[in-house]
Amino acid sequence: MADVAQDITKHSMHTLVFRSLKRSHDMFISDQAAPVPNNDAASKLSRSVKTVSEYGPVLHMAKDKKKTAKITSATNGTQGIYYIYICLILDLNFWLKWCFNTNSHKLVFLGDSSMLAIMDSNQKDISNGTAKAKSSANVTVNPDDIQRLHETNKALLAVNSRPIAPRKAQIMPKPRWHAPWKLYRVISGHLGWVRSVAFEPGNEWFVTGSNDRTIKIWDLASGKLKLSLTGHISSVRGLAVSARNPYLFSCGEDKMVKCWDLEQNKVIRHYHGHLSACYALDLHPTIDVLVTCGRDSSARVWDMRTKANIMTLSGHTNTVADVKCQAALPEVITASHDCTVRLWDLAAGKTRSCLTNHKKSIRSIAMHPTQYTFASGAPDNIKQWKFPDGDFIQNMSGHNAIVNCLALSSDGVLVSGADNGTVHLWDWRTGYNFQRTKAPVQPGSLDSESGVFAMAFDKSESRLVTCEADKTIKIYKEDDEASEESHPINWKPEIVRKKRF
Repeated sequence: MADVAQDITKHSMHTLVFRSLKRSHDMFISDQAAPVPNNDAASKLSRSVKTVSEYGPVLHMAKDKKKTAKITSATNGTQGIYYIYICLILDLNFWLKWCFNTNSHKLVFLGDSSMLAIMDSNQKDISNGTAKAKSSANVTVNPDDIQRLHETNKALLAVNSRPIAPRKAQIMPKPRWHAPWKLYRVISGHLGWVRSVAFEPGNEWFVTGSNDRTIKIWDLASGKLKLSLTGHISSVRGLAVSARNPYLFSCGEDKMVKCWDLEQNKVIRHYHGHLSACYALDLHPTIDVLVTCGRDSSARVWDMRTKANIMTLSGHTNTVADVKCQAALPEVITASHDCTVRLWDLAAGKTRSCLTNHKKSIRSIAMHPTQYTFASGAPDNIKQWKFPDGDFIQNMSGHNAIVNCLALSSDGVLVSGADNGTVHLWDWRTGYNFQRTKAPVQPGSLDSESGVFAMAFDKSESRLVTCEADKTIKIYKEDDEASEESHPINWKPEIVRKKRF
């Protein structure tokens, strides 16, 4: 074995690599050296396909013309008309326009800058039946064939020549002037944070829910307390007043959803099913169903009469903070702490679209009263969307805080309230922030207790009610003395407006 090992010649790594490359080269040299065969059938098929795809609309015109046209020339023989066919086959009719004068049988081409008469009129000598040309460039053609050719080319021009619309410069819409809003009434009465508000359809009173576990009904005109309802054992987070029935619906962190009969001022129905705190509810505008959402990452649809849980809208992966209903598709919109907004088809019981543009948790959504649009509020941005598929419209940037609530009026005023007590008012069409305000906290409360948890416009949209952390209810109205001169629009258009997702 030792002798055999000594007979093996040792080579360097460079030599071994070179030999390996040489063997590989010898193995595949036959494939690389052989010329690629010329397939005539494939080449012919390729040319025919390309011819039909590029010149298909005008190929038949040349074939038809060869059968019927009788072209003679006075001096140089056949000429002129073949130039027409070459132009058509080469698809030059986009820049050549020609017309035929039926009275003088004259075919005229119109160029870009000048008129070129290729064919002159032809006169027939009736006495001897011969055609006499007026010049050496004249071409004798059949007028019927030329007319038919003209009509065909005119149709092709109408189909193929689409004028390119000039691109207009982007125009930044100027925001409308809105009167500033001012605080004119503060209502005290709750013993805890005020978390929810709802208005009666007749606009005579409104109702609020608080961390003190009570529901209070207030007179809208005077601000006096009319009634207090007790029954929840934890914070009341959602309220809704039915427009078709004398019912008030409430939900809270005690997992309870209650239906109150306002004629008897007592609870008549309980809706059991939520596994954790219930954060918001809304009534469908056309059918008798109630939709609630909460910390169990789901939205539940209830039959208002039978208390039955019709369906559970599952898909969110975190707390569902707000829910809204509308009559048109999609009928239910939910916003969640998982940074998504879902649009639900109530008939199918499934998600129509999921909007993932937000980067932070979404705590509130607001629908436009007249337009087919809505807004969602999060610490990163307030975003506008368009139904039915949730197409993104624009961002409203600048409210750099945790946005707890939104309110939107038909006049195009969007109001956002944040955890730090700031209230921003926006022009809905342009996203211009025309007012920023922060009401002072109630005497006796800490400066940190200035958060805005809920807000809503009344039915006349002349007053704005906010529910705050200093246990008060603040009512705002427009400043009647303000004008465009006293409060001008301080707006500067951007150079380029980009849709920032």
